[in-house]
Amino acid sequence: MNNQLTGAIPSLAGLSSLREAYFRKNSFTSFPADFFAGLTSLQTVGLDYNPFAPWEIPASLKEATALQSFSAVSANLTGTIPDIFGSGSFSNLIDLHLSFNELEGGLPASFSGSMIQSLWLDGMNLNGSIQVLQNMTSLTEVWLHGNYFTGPLPNFSQLTHMAYLSLRDNQFTGVVPMSLVDLQSLYVVKLTNNLLQGPTPKFAAPFVDNAGTNSFCLSDPGASCDKRVNVLLSIVEAVSYPATLAANWKGNDPCSSWRGITCNSNGNITAVNFKNLGLSGTISSNFSMLTSLITLDLSNNNLTGTIPSELTNLASLSKLDVSNNNLYGKVPTFKQNLDVITAGNPNIGKDAPSPAASPGTPDSSGGGSPASSQKKSQTAKVSGSVVGAICGLGAVGMGIFLYARKQKHSSTVQSPNTAVIHHFHSGDQEVVKVISTQVLRTATNNFSEENILGRGGFGTVYRGELRSGTKIAVKRMKSSIMNEKALAEFKSEIAVLTKVRHRNLTALLGYCLDGNERLLVYEYMPQGTLSRHLFNWKEEGLKPLEWTRRLIIALDVARGLEYLHGLARQSFIYRDLKPSNILLGDDMHAKIADFGLVRLVPDGKYSVHTRIAGTFGYLAPEYGGIV
Repeated sequence: MNNQLTGAIPSLAGLSSLREAYFRKNSFTSFPADFFAGLTSLQTVGLDYNPFAPWEIPASLKEATALQSFSAVSANLTGTIPDIFGSGSFSNLIDLHLSFNELEGGLPASFSGSMIQSLWLDGMNLNGSIQVLQNMTSLTEVWLHGNYFTGPLPNFSQLTHMAYLSLRDNQFTGVVPMSLVDLQSLYVVKLTNNLLQGPTPKFAAPFVDNAGTNSFCLSDPGASCDKRVNVLLSIVEAVSYPATLAANWKGNDPCSSWRGITCNSNGNITAVNFKNLGLSGTISSNFSMLTSLITLDLSNNNLTGTIPSELTNLASLSKLDVSNNNLYGKVPTFKQNLDVITAGNPNIGKDAPSPAASPGTPDSSGGGSPASSQKKSQTAKVSGSVVGAICGLGAVGMGIFLYARKQKHSSTVQSPNTAVIHHFHSGDQEVVKVISTQVLRTATNNFSEENILGRGGFGTVYRGELRSGTKIAVKRMKSSIMNEKALAEFKSEIAVLTKVRHRNLTALLGYCLDGNERLLVYEYMPQGTLSRHLFNWKEEGLKPLEWTRRLIIALDVARGLEYLHGLARQSFIYRDLKPSNILLGDDMHAKIADFGLVRLVPDGKYSVHTRIAGTFGYLAPEYGGIV
């Protein structure tokens, strides 16, 4: 290993006595599908840090039944984690290290009951629930940070050997279970940057990372939440603590602008409106604990089960709307002056439907099963990418971008309102999206002045909205100054953003090359640049940033730079950091933008000399005495 070897890894099929194979830190370009065929004695495999062409874990791996350690960190793995790693196939497997690849989907069911002790799956596109962990009783360290996992945390009571647990930078919701808080073996626990709720846990572990975007009711570890908060959290437990609510339910007062909650002047909850939230699960009987409730609207969701009879105890309830769900069973007998709306539930009044007749997979935004979350994720990827028609693609494999001259003549003309997704590999990223000018003109109202978000040296950024309702930001380069430098920045931005993906870097959704038009399409960041919140907040009627929010923004930027400079598969130097290049989302979390001046660091180099770049003569205003 670490020999700078190149080319394809040769197949070792049939070497039945081979026990160890190490290929780490080389420059191998491909991996044979039959590599593991007949390797019945193989115990250890190390494939880390090789620039393989995209590949999937081969089916032949199942033949290596003696395997104890499989490591392929930063090896350009794609697809899903195969459902083969259980104790049935790999009874001796202890270490499974697959971090920093392009794997997606959920954790396989075969993990349940496995003997895996060390599980590294961080920095990828994994999603869904992690409930399977509660049955992996041999685990000592788990790294799942930097993914898209959702839902509540599992029961950790059986994981008595767990010492290192990193779940940060995901989308977990719900209350941190006491089974984790009380885990005596725990040494390091990281939960930062999730949407966890309830009381801030008071861990005995010496190293705790627990800040970020979590929605704990109080900052003091161990302090109890308000009774109303506890009741509401017990209610949404039945729908797996949906992220749509967790992101909004902050603080210890549910009467303070909590989504879907209305209170009277005495602080009693009088209305709950969970309409159109995509909730999956059942109706909690704990609604009956909201004794002042007048209106309960749960319509237009994917709720199943029956209407709890406990709701008949709500003396003040005057309206119950459960229409357009998948409820069944008898409707309880309510008081006569109560308006009960049950339309759109085909099986209401009937017995529970058979599994074959049950509704389709619900929207996982309500915290569904891993399977439903995976399906949702796959659907979201298609719908998010299908944003317009192709400007034109030349021959596949030309690089990150296609020159307008070539792509204009080699493309297939598409209808302005259709879309094509080209699987166009460019290093680490799986797909580059090419979007038509017409779609972007429609989305931005023909690049109208009222949609301008900002102007820069090489172009203007516009707010846009696709037909699907997805909001986007469109950077339109000035055709009059599309000189060599401007074109280089355009190419550089595409090159960088198709090689890196991180929650603190703006996401490139697509681009367009059409004649003189050069357009980049990004995710929309509603709160704009950091500079407007630092220097123009009075003029724009904004609240000044609190110290804690400034600190969180600084940490977000630091994480983005850390990933860009050292944790990505290829390292880049940013060279243009300033408040106007830092964008804020609705949750006021920061992402670094504008990658036109980014410089690639050659492999094996730990430092690099560059010419002076960035905004010439730029000095942050706060250092010049401007507050």
